[in-house]
Amino acid sequence: MYLTRRHLLAGAAAAALIPSAACAQAAPTGDLPTFTPEDFGARGDGRTNDTRALARLAAAVNAAGGGRVVFRRATYVVGEQRPTGRRDTYYAWEPAPVLEFAQLTRGLTIEGNGARLRCAPGLRYGTFDPATGAPRENKMPFTENLVATPYRYMIRVADCSGPVLVQDLELDGNLDRLVIGGGYGDTGWQIAAVGLALFNNRGPETVSGVHTHHHGQDGLYIDGLDREEDLTSRLIRGVRAEYNGRQGCSIVGGRGYRFEECRFAHTGRAALSSAPGAGVDIEAENGKRNRDFRFVDCEFVDNSGSGLVADSGDSEGARFERCLFVGTTAWSAWPNKPLFRFDDCRFVGAIVAPFTSADLEEVAQFRSCEFRDDPALSSTGQVFLGGGEAALIADLSDRRALFDRCHFRLTDRGVLPWSKNAIYRNCRMEQRAARQGTPQGVYEGETSIAGNVDLYGSRVPGVVVLNGRRIARTELR
Repeated sequence: MYLTRRHLLAGAAAAALIPSAACAQAAPTGDLPTFTPEDFGARGDGRTNDTRALARLAAAVNAAGGGRVVFRRATYVVGEQRPTGRRDTYYAWEPAPVLEFAQLTRGLTIEGNGARLRCAPGLRYGTFDPATGAPRENKMPFTENLVATPYRYMIRVADCSGPVLVQDLELDGNLDRLVIGGGYGDTGWQIAAVGLALFNNRGPETVSGVHTHHHGQDGLYIDGLDREEDLTSRLIRGVRAEYNGRQGCSIVGGRGYRFEECRFAHTGRAALSSAPGAGVDIEAENGKRNRDFRFVDCEFVDNSGSGLVADSGDSEGARFERCLFVGTTAWSAWPNKPLFRFDDCRFVGAIVAPFTSADLEEVAQFRSCEFRDDPALSSTGQVFLGGGEAALIADLSDRRALFDRCHFRLTDRGVLPWSKNAIYRNCRMEQRAARQGTPQGVYEGETSIAGNVDLYGSRVPGVVVLNGRRIARTELR
């Protein structure tokens, strides 16, 4: 099963969201007061700027210690900034808060009912000359206090002890209709402009049926608690994070998050692109740890950077089940952290840098996965392969990774993995390209290989059937 049903659904309108009943069990308990945007002056007419009304709503929920926020199916325009006229402060154009909730003890439910929050067009994002308002042209890195953003977060939920539920909502950053200024930070535009952010919440968190797209920075940002004693239900279901500038989803700290039927796609494909440009970036920061994530039936497709990247910070332990990774101009996956597991996944395009260790339990492990190079499996017709003209389906170098019952089915120009110490167990390998592949390593069980390959230096404690010739229990010299 490779998500063919969801391929058809991927182009559906944002209104086609997961029903709220799917996560009803995670809703805050008790008698929560109900708030609507209209109670605080919001119009929801797609023209009036409702930023201040939504900020008043959030302030009322915070004062009540929690609440049930109910939207109607309408478009609420958000995003507001004012010039500071100063160079001694971070913002040259300072954003106003939108929906920022903090320290709620009673719980928070946001019922979107198909509502859309859309950033107002014409606002500034980037760095600008405070005197003229003109976009800067900066030599990177650049860290002068000339920053502008239309919002830090459309929705921010932080330090809450009660249950949190956000569902059936579209968060539209409207990036293509903003005024883009110069870059900021080490590279790109490292300036907050996030759809939904979760910070250090102690209670259960559920996000369901949220479409978060075209934000200057990230569609979803998770900076959660990472201790075992803080472990509770954390479910992200049916989220579509697409066309964001830096990441579909950034995970900079947390434990035990489960992602189901989510799509992380087209990062960096709108008005700007910032590194890493990933679908999902698992990168612990600021002394935090990342532990024990699970992705089930998720898609990582056509991102300007890697579909999945895990390469820095204290991160370990992620499992991917029945997921699809499609790399069109960059790696489909870069899993350089311990205890990453891939089961029954499909990779279209090359992988790189799987975690290696003397301890087999720690290395990246791929079980019953398929690796393809077929352009027909890419929505853009592009498939990224490593090593330039070498066209590698996997750049493993001397890394020790495990491939168990995997199928490398290369029918276009792709070449079998470049490897020295990989472990291939009961695999099938097929390569149509004439260029020689070098899938060298350790062959356990029985593996069949068809194509032009060099196995020099490989050890075969099991059996290799190479282009019809049976090789058993030997070291190939």
